[in-house]
Amino acid sequence: MQLIIKNLSKTYPNGVQALKDVNLTIDKGMFGLLGQNGAGKSSLMRTLATLQDVDQGKIFLGGADVIKNPEKIRRTLGYLPQEFGVYDTVSAEEMLDYIAQIKGLVNKSERKARVAYLLNRVNLYNVRKKRLKTYSGGMKQRFGIAQALIADPELIIVDEPTAGLDPEERNRFYNILSELGEDAIVILSTHIVEDVTSLCSDMAIIGSGRVLVHTQPAKIVNAVKGKIWTKEIDRKDLDMCKEKLPVIATHINQGRMRIHVFGNTAPDAAFEPGTANMEDAYFAVISGNADLRELSPVVPEGL
Repeated sequence: MQLIIKNLSKTYPNGVQALKDVNLTIDKGMFGLLGQNGAGKSSLMRTLATLQDVDQGKIFLGGADVIKNPEKIRRTLGYLPQEFGVYDTVSAEEMLDYIAQIKGLVNKSERKARVAYLLNRVNLYNVRKKRLKTYSGGMKQRFGIAQALIADPELIIVDEPTAGLDPEERNRFYNILSELGEDAIVILSTHIVEDVTSLCSDMAIIGSGRVLVHTQPAKIVNAVKGKIWTKEIDRKDLDMCKEKLPVIATHINQGRMRIHVFGNTAPDAAFEPGTANMEDAYFAVISGNADLRELSPVVPEGL
């Protein structure tokens, strides 16, 4: 199973070009889509989920044309949007049963077994009779995963899934997503670097609607090794440093500020070599200081 996105562009009626010639080839497993708010992540996710059309481009899932046959794709799609709404007055079991009927599970006994299996999988079976309004944010997110899995999907899309979750719920959510990636294409769209670093073996960074780099996380980090320099400064000097240097990140520790600068050599003798990580690589790419497009694979021809 493979998802191929080729030359995808989308401009909204207000003139905002959300997607600009997006090309990606995604295999089974966990794929991270990293970018700032407004970078185009949600626009791409909504397009893949067949919730909006495009101006140009093609999308194929396992050889099936997503744009020409959206109904076929929806039967094998699981989608957890950034804002996931539920009917608070019903129980998780009732709501999941209702969604299963919408997805075409007409046999009552099969539907009941499927609902029980999914609630067990996301660790909500013991609270299945409770109304959804009593659920914590993390429990609602886990319910969201359960509803996304109703049709045993080949493609699962989760958009900003861990925002607002406490560390325990976030870790539990990570584990669920990792398990799902063993059997399907799972696209994780987020602006949280740790989410992608912890979960994904393949990823892309998107900015201003364009794919800035697409490759393995380790290759992105390796591409900026030896090019990160750090220095402790007074806060009042930050603006001046930004005017003169390619500052990609700032960190405050015990009231002191440390800047991270990108470059082939240290700006001056006061800078120390920094240990490159995904956060540094991400900021270097989205700031325009690191051009890593050459790491991206070529999209297959003939589509």
